[in-house]
Amino acid sequence: MEALDLARWQFGITTVYHFILVPLTIGLSPLVAIMHTAWVRTGNEKWHRLTKFFGKVLLINFALGVATGIVQEFQFGMNWSEYSRFVGDIFGAPLAIEALAAFFLESTFLGLWIFGEGRLPKWLHSACIWLVAIGTNLSAYWILAANSWMQHPVGAVYNPETGRAELDGVAGFFEVMTNNTLIAAFSHTITSAFLVGGTFVAGVCGWWIVRSVRAGRQHEARKVWRTGAYVGLVTMVIAGLGVAVTGDFQGKLMYEQQPAKMSAAEALCEGEESAAFSLLTIGDLSNSCEGVRHLIQIPGVTSFLGTGHFSGEESYLPGVNDIQQEYTERYADQFGTDVDYVPNLAVTYWTFRLMIGLGMGSLALAAAGLWVLRKGRVTDTTWFSRLSLAVLPLPFLGASFGWIFTEMGRQPWVVHPNPANPVDQVYLLTQDGVSTVVSAGTVLTSLVVFTLLYAALGVVWFLLIKRYVLEGVEPLADDLATTGDQDDDQDDASPGGDREEELEPTLSFAY
Repeated sequence: MEALDLARWQFGITTVYHFILVPLTIGLSPLVAIMHTAWVRTGNEKWHRLTKFFGKVLLINFALGVATGIVQEFQFGMNWSEYSRFVGDIFGAPLAIEALAAFFLESTFLGLWIFGEGRLPKWLHSACIWLVAIGTNLSAYWILAANSWMQHPVGAVYNPETGRAELDGVAGFFEVMTNNTLIAAFSHTITSAFLVGGTFVAGVCGWWIVRSVRAGRQHEARKVWRTGAYVGLVTMVIAGLGVAVTGDFQGKLMYEQQPAKMSAAEALCEGEESAAFSLLTIGDLSNSCEGVRHLIQIPGVTSFLGTGHFSGEESYLPGVNDIQQEYTERYADQFGTDVDYVPNLAVTYWTFRLMIGLGMGSLALAAAGLWVLRKGRVTDTTWFSRLSLAVLPLPFLGASFGWIFTEMGRQPWVVHPNPANPVDQVYLLTQDGVSTVVSAGTVLTSLVVFTLLYAALGVVWFLLIKRYVLEGVEPLADDLATTGDQDDDQDDASPGGDREEELEPTLSFAY
């Protein structure tokens, strides 16, 4: 493969590895802050147990997220130096602010939160984790500001003397920061992250409810794990509604700004009114669109997602062939007539459906959990334990496929043209953004090294999460009085064997 293909593979692999961790940090940090605040306000030890339990998971995820994220920015100056030269005046600003402001806000107050218990006043200690949560979400905003500019460039002018896109002064900066693409992407990303965080909390607590009941620790199941499960379940319901609403808004905006992406997501070859949404498509999903057959369809839904209308002239959507012809004519003088302006149909079509389908898996756990745990109940049913574990990875995967859809659907552009200003020259093909001096062999070597390194970090992440989830919480006073040193040998629902020592020091992972 050429350096361009290898550089795309490297950035895609490292980004997906990193993004698996990101939603959990964004979604879990406010939930831990809520638990901590509940403990400070009520003095109830169940909230303290939950805070320390999920706080450890948050620390693991945060640390691995930092380790996997550092590589991202270096790639812009190495594999993608031509891209950085073209957009550095705009793209560098939000990245620098994210590193200098948001990240340092997170890391500073995370350190105070880890080591401040018993040393800081309770209200100040609680404020530290809230500042971590705020910093985490601010980080997401600045990163998405940079990415959204690539999807829909605003606030920039082209300098013909330098051949670069440059920020259009202070007004341009504020235009970048209030980009409607950014508002849509941020709201959808944050609600998706809360869905991931809520599912993680509900899934882990659901599994521990069954385990605790079977071990005879009814009090722990009811007081600690059921409380935590409800925090997760309520979050899932609210976040799920938010994902649906923000996703609908983002879909309509994409059809205005990147029609090729959304038409490719439906494998809509020719423009039509009342376009149906297909659940299953067969045939050759190459970009030639030959032999594509939509087998199972819901009439009018794709038109509604793109225009807000199910039928009529207002429901018309262009097909990928129409868009290819339009872009070929528009950019023929600059790029020639051989550029394929349609993103990979197979990848775009299926990642869009996997994003939606896997995200909806959380609904099954939300419905089951709210029913099984109603009116103060707990359960020892095997199916609920298995469902809680089975659903855990689904929103992670859904969020990752959503990110792949967003990035792959922008191709062949690394900076997509703004439809409102098609001749302003603030756009860039991916093939023109790759470094001209980095060889294919160099990129291949770093690709192999990073893939192996990230795979090792992934194993470390999983083992650490598994260890501290299996460790559970310190026993409540009532449990010690009634069960003594009873272990979990009876628990045949545990996938990890016997429970680790109940009284292992709570600072076994810093916090």
